[in-house]
Amino acid sequence: MSFENLLLTREGPVAVVTVNRPKVLNALNRQTLTELAQVFDELRCAKDVQGVIVTGSGEKAFVAGADINELAKMKALEAKDVAYFGQQVFARLERMGKPSIAMINGFALGGGCELALACTLRTASKTAKLGLPEVGLGIIPGYGGTQRLARIAGPGVAREWVLTGDMIPAEEAWRVGVVNRLFAPEALREGTFALLNSILAKSPVAVRLALETIARGLNMSQQEGEVIETDMFGLASTTEDMREGMTAFLEKRKPNFPGC
Repeated sequence: MSFENLLLTREGPVAVVTVNRPKVLNALNRQTLTELAQVFDELRCAKDVQGVIVTGSGEKAFVAGADINELAKMKALEAKDVAYFGQQVFARLERMGKPSIAMINGFALGGGCELALACTLRTASKTAKLGLPEVGLGIIPGYGGTQRLARIAGPGVAREWVLTGDMIPAEEAWRVGVVNRLFAPEALREGTFALLNSILAKSPVAVRLALETIARGLNMSQQEGEVIETDMFGLASTTEDMREGMTAFLEKRKPNFPGC
């Protein structure tokens, strides 16, 4: 599958999705969102893809926001539809069942920050900046940013980021837990792959069940979430991955997980 605004490459079991509009700092227009929806669906179904890295082309931006030229022309119902579409696209990434990492190489603002928040984890260059500047344009984040940021970093951080619209240095984003790992610019790619590969060395089934358990538990009480955890723990114990993992531990060797 070929794309106009994306690059899709593979490095072993890892797929790298690069938003490729460097002349406009990789801004998300409707075409780019449509292509992201297509690629996320494709990667979800690809049995030989175990993990995904999302990034932006060039040295300046991950994704510097939505395409303001498109947003400025929208009426209320059209804008609502656009926000809903963006939310559904990012939900495809979040619910893929495979670990994903946003490799933030520059500005991750507005829709770009929201794209990063939809990934399982986030790594960033020390020179990167994140933020949700929408209030300065008379709107609010519309691709899930108000909800995901509050869940990832807490409502206090979400209120500050959303209400001020400030650009946040990567180090501060790391301090408050939005960014998981921080790297020098020249070490970002290697560090991101190392993080993802450390996850891919584990049981694919256990990783998928863990992701689902965490996601479902966020929308219920702890007691209800622990019921889900119990069920998933029981399900994991029936898998070939569990048998291989336990056997390898007892035999003092590295496991070779079959992924079932």
